[in-house]
Amino acid sequence: MIVAREPGELEPTPRAVAIGTFDGVHRGHRRVLETARGEGRRATVVTFDPHPRAVLGRPVELLATLERRLELFEAAGVEDVLVLRVDEALLALAPEVFAETVLRRIGTEVVAAGDGFRFGRGRSGDLDLLERLGFEVRRVPLLENCSSSDVRSALHAGEVERAAAILGRPPEVDGTVVEGDRRGHTLGFPTANLALAPGLLVPALGIYAGSALGHRAAISIGTNPHYGGTERRVEAFLLDFDGDLYGQRLVVELWERLRDEAAFGSEAELVAAIENDVARTRLAARPA
Repeated sequence: MIVAREPGELEPTPRAVAIGTFDGVHRGHRRVLETARGEGRRATVVTFDPHPRAVLGRPVELLATLERRLELFEAAGVEDVLVLRVDEALLALAPEVFAETVLRRIGTEVVAAGDGFRFGRGRSGDLDLLERLGFEVRRVPLLENCSSSDVRSALHAGEVERAAAILGRPPEVDGTVVEGDRRGHTLGFPTANLALAPGLLVPALGIYAGSALGHRAAISIGTNPHYGGTERRVEAFLLDFDGDLYGQRLVVELWERLRDEAAFGSEAELVAAIENDVARTRLAARPA
């Protein structure tokens, strides 16, 4: 898959373009991608980074990093991606100018987007305008209760199964493994401590079953209240894994929320709770 940052980096060729931010690449987004793929032209995504709302001063908790979005695009069969840097200049473009300098320049013939897609200065452009400008438009109906906002709501409530149903795959936390306080090593459950990208949504605090690197994982999202912690951390204990992950990127799937985090009366009680978490993680089912 070719990833470009400027329209001029992509060869002008007949393209079917799926356009949108696609935060999380959920089931509704994938319908747009599939529509573009089915048009017999080069399947292309035009997407935006950072999120336009953030540039407009309305920060949004992201469901996926740009790197993860690109991986999901490729898995969906996309051939080319144009990542447009969102800044005040881009947001100020008249929709007609955007259509000509971006879409027409790369050879777009078909545009696939969700109903209600808006673009250009003041969100004044829509799919009707693209039709008037001569593009073939494929309007993809929105799925009920299937939006990035719905995923955020589910994850804030710790409802990972509901989030997975919207996404069409388990929700994830994505970060780089950094040095921790090594308490897990002392207790016999060494964890990978994740530093998440700024702006990425962190699900509700608690203990989760999931997976990483093909291994089941017991995951703690919280502050380590047993030790009086206050800093929110994401830590994953990979079952039956032996290796050094420091400095590596790790994508951790969340399958099931097992319990709230808690302080215990003794370290022995904490170890017993972790052992139970691990046992339940071995039995957990990956949500579809």
